[in-house]
Amino acid sequence: MDLLPTPATQAGRDGLRTLLAKPRAAVIGLDFDGTLAPIVADPERARAHPDAVPALAGLAPEVASVAVVTGRPAEIAVRYGGFADVPGLEHLTVLGHYGAERWDAATGEVTAPPPHPGVAAVRAELPGLLERAGAGHGTWTEDKGRAVAVHTRRADDPLAAFEALRGPLTELAARHGLIVEPGRLVLELRPPGMDKGVALLDHARRTAAGSVLYAGDDLGDLPAFAAVGELRAAGVPGLLVCSGSTEVTALAERADLVVDGPEGVVALLRALAARLGALP
Repeated sequence: MDLLPTPATQAGRDGLRTLLAKPRAAVIGLDFDGTLAPIVADPERARAHPDAVPALAGLAPEVASVAVVTGRPAEIAVRYGGFADVPGLEHLTVLGHYGAERWDAATGEVTAPPPHPGVAAVRAELPGLLERAGAGHGTWTEDKGRAVAVHTRRADDPLAAFEALRGPLTELAARHGLIVEPGRLVLELRPPGMDKGVALLDHARRTAAGSVLYAGDDLGDLPAFAAVGELRAAGVPGLLVCSGSTEVTALAERADLVVDGPEGVVALLRALAARLGALP
């Protein structure tokens, strides 16, 4: 049996205590890449940790809601996560594109507003910009439909390529009404107004959350951490979990609990389910 770890902060301990005392009012929010799925060189090959879905299926019926909050398109996260048609996950929600898309397991449908026109403009200009910046070798783009991401993980010098592109991509995004979201050796150009914090707050309020646990691994998860802080200030206890990474330390510095990557997140989910009596 996985042991339930003790958060390092009093706020985190209060959040965990409330979750365990009143699980039917608890919301579990989880990032996908780096949290439920190990980071891989090719994002199209990312898949949820093999024990993630069983752990979620054990925990989900015991709490108010489980929501996967991701920058990926919702349908891609569902497919790569293996979340569809799983007993126990009938009420799972996937908030894709930072909450712009919503997939509900109960219906299997995605709801979303029209795409931002700036994304198509950026998509057309990116090849020329990357060529002029001399960042072509090993740098590649990922079309997310409602956003475009530039990855440098496979470049000869990934960090140098990342830093060299940050300025030009920020200027390109601004010209077309978009923003740049930096991540783990990736720069994503996407519409403003939605982030994981906005998505998590909206979902927590929809479900009248009595407590919130959020787990993430990257800079894009900082708004969700801030959202939990806002909920705490409003009297809703919360637990901040960092899926540990040596590439990003900002989350670990703010987290109540740091676990060892997706394997550690899965162990935490299993331990919570076991404590709530859902798993042996």
